[in-house]
Amino acid sequence: MGPLLVLGATSEIGGELALRLCRGRDVVLAARRPEALAPLRARLLDAGALGVEAHHFEATDLGGSTLRRLLDARTPEIAVVCFGILGDQEEAQRNPDHAAQIATVDYTAQVVALTALSEAMPGGVIVAFSSIAGWRARRANYVYGSTKAGLDAFCQGLADRLHGTPLRLITARPGFVIGRMTEGMKSAPMSVRPHQVAEAVAAEVLRGGGDRGYRGSRTLWIPGRLRLLAYAMRLVPRPVWRRMPR
Repeated sequence: MGPLLVLGATSEIGGELALRLCRGRDVVLAARRPEALAPLRARLLDAGALGVEAHHFEATDLGGSTLRRLLDARTPEIAVVCFGILGDQEEAQRNPDHAAQIATVDYTAQVVALTALSEAMPGGVIVAFSSIAGWRARRANYVYGSTKAGLDAFCQGLADRLHGTPLRLITARPGFVIGRMTEGMKSAPMSVRPHQVAEAVAAEVLRGGGDRGYRGSRTLWIPGRLRLLAYAMRLVPRPVWRRMPR
């Protein structure tokens, strides 16, 4: 089996997903703080990884040099793009620099990474993370939500471009994720935890492999019933929607 590459490996979802996909593979973990990856490295080796490397990765290197070095060294069979920031909506409303930071990390850098991976990988699976926040922008987090809306549209187009090729794209659309990133925030209906997101994505990755060959690209609502809530959200009149607290 080919290597597993995780961009943003300090994320809770990224680590949980790596644990479910690592058995029998070499794993390349990439993060801004590779020194923080030692505990995850130990867990991956215990879970059956053949070997684990930790490398520095700077998502905001929009020239792609840090990612290019990783891809030149080893082409992954599975690549997970799971870096990102939530940011501070109120700060972003006042400070254009912070708004730009959120947009850069959560959209532009994702586009750079996904483009580089789709060009470098002859086959296999790329995993990207959208969000229910991108389904319809809300005043409580419209900067973050807009980046997810843009990323979701990009992934739809990329999936169409990859159609019929040996490379497929899994776009995860989880609901509110209860974890470090949202600590202190009130959870929303159909909230999920990082391990639940990882389980759903890993099941789809593994379902498409083996002797049956890879299935086509797919978008995953996590949990699946979140799809119904999402479509109901589209029907809420704008005057009502703008008054919703989150």
